[in-house]
Amino acid sequence: MATRFGDYQSEIYLHGLAGTKPPFTTDLAALEEEAAARLPEDGFGYVAGGAGSGATMRANREAFDRWKIVPRMLAEATDRDLTTTVLGDELPAPVLLAPIGAQTIVHPDGELATARAAASLGLPMILSTVSSHSVEAIAEAGGSRWFQLYWPSDAEVCASILGRARNAGYTALVVTLDTWTMGWRPRDLDRAYVPFLNGEGLAIPFSDPVFRSRLAKSPEEDLPAAMLAWMSMFTGTDFGWHQLSLLRELWSGPIVLKGVQHADDARRAVDAGMDGIVVSNHGGRQVDGALAALDALPTIAGAVGDRIEVLFDSGVRTGADVIKALALGAKAVLYGRPYAYGLGLAGEDGVRHVLRCLLAELYITLGLAGYRTPSELSPSLLRRG
Repeated sequence: MATRFGDYQSEIYLHGLAGTKPPFTTDLAALEEEAAARLPEDGFGYVAGGAGSGATMRANREAFDRWKIVPRMLAEATDRDLTTTVLGDELPAPVLLAPIGAQTIVHPDGELATARAAASLGLPMILSTVSSHSVEAIAEAGGSRWFQLYWPSDAEVCASILGRARNAGYTALVVTLDTWTMGWRPRDLDRAYVPFLNGEGLAIPFSDPVFRSRLAKSPEEDLPAAMLAWMSMFTGTDFGWHQLSLLRELWSGPIVLKGVQHADDARRAVDAGMDGIVVSNHGGRQVDGALAALDALPTIAGAVGDRIEVLFDSGVRTGADVIKALALGAKAVLYGRPYAYGLGLAGEDGVRHVLRCLLAELYITLGLAGYRTPSELSPSLLRRG
């Protein structure tokens, strides 16, 4: 039976009768401002920051604002069903939690809290390679999970990490292509801050036996040397399309390429036998002045959407944003920064609140627009404004 996600609205009002209000705002577009006032400056800055002047981050949001929903009336949309199939798996809604690394910089529980919140709602969590907890620890939290790879230049370390993820029950591999070296991020540079320098976000390599075998001293004995060894391994190498076959040898499940922004690259992903792509500019964190991800989506979906699973991220904040991305050709969206702000504000409960707000708004807006399922959405729903 389809989940009535919109019931969260009624739940909030009923709790209000007893004098209880939500832990923080239900306006997901305003969440960043609240997080900025309450989270540690370094942690918030790392999550919120982008490349260069921030032009790509602004473009991502402006692209959503340019598309306007045109609601239809008397559509018999009383009952809605957000159920969506992605890579053969049925999801309760077309939403996955995007990979965000080093989550302990905003809350001590980090990815463990996020995993528990996602599992409680049935949404897949995509675990970052630079997690603050091991693949095995996150697996114990339960729920559907995918693994995101920052591709190490050491093939044996890569094989070991992927083998651990596979053995721990991660079902799909998301390979991030656009972050083979870190973008120019003034917000972090001005503070000379990156989480890895403090040992945050290194649980996966530091618990990996093959990586540890490369070190003269263990991370516990010499943290700076271990950190530098990992940084040199997962940044600085731009792989080629022909090398995707190496990952296929190491991973038997679906492989999704994240960071695709050009239709020709999407076609190459199809030719390489990949199972999905994520149209993404890394939330504006890598290339300043880049094309908004939403502006790239229709062309890419039109080019390959009938041959490969097209997912989307970058700039998604609200339920209306999700609808726009689905209408323009995405099968599902990856949701990022807002849940990290929820984590920082209230831990597991904060992540759950953010996700329930998103799903409720998506459910309500879908019906008010005159549609009952995500599969009914098409570009005809939208007008350029």
